[in-house]
Amino acid sequence: MSEKRYAIAIDGPSGAGKSTLARAAAKALGILYVDTGAIYRTVGLCVRQRGVEPADQPAVEALLRNIHIEMCYGEDGLQRMFLCGTDVTDAIRLPEVSVLASKVSAIPSVRDFLLEMQRDMARRQSVIMDGRDIGTVVLPEAEVKIYLTASPEDRARRRYLELQRRGTPQDFDQLLREIEERDLRDKNRSVSPLRPAEDAIILDTTGNTFEQSLTLLLKTVRERL
Repeated sequence: MSEKRYAIAIDGPSGAGKSTLARAAAKALGILYVDTGAIYRTVGLCVRQRGVEPADQPAVEALLRNIHIEMCYGEDGLQRMFLCGTDVTDAIRLPEVSVLASKVSAIPSVRDFLLEMQRDMARRQSVIMDGRDIGTVVLPEAEVKIYLTASPEDRARRRYLELQRRGTPQDFDQLLREIEERDLRDKNRSVSPLRPAEDAIILDTTGNTFEQSLTLLLKTVRERL
């Protein structure tokens, strides 16, 4: 692989396996993985901790002026999130925080607040970055753009198994409803709606094992690069 700096943008709906696959691909390619969803989750957690309604845009905007969000990487190479100096890496993975993240991400000022943090990472090194508007808004000049998707049922099943492994099981039907509601919200929001970039490659991983999906992703990236 060339030593020239490059960016890989991976977009797609909730539960499509973006984070897990992007993290594994980054390791295989020897580049930095940036989980942008974790950044929005951190804002969602802050909203929850401060008792602010995510639909109250002025209150959320006031919150942004008084919080400090930091992203760093541990010795294990994993991305860790800090909110006002406190490590919240595990706390932001709660299902209720995921819902809050989706709601606050629809606020234009929240997206503007976090945009420069994301772009700065790509300016300094080769990255693989996943989210919902990476190829369309955050890194429109990325060398590789991929839209990763799977059926709602498949995504709910993966989330169901993930939560079981973490010891925080949740009802499958409820997870499916939440995924379908989030899809609707993300695709129809007025700011940076979820959609493939015009030059993105669509990868549908429905029914795939993790290994099959990773092989497909790496093959696509290497062909583009």
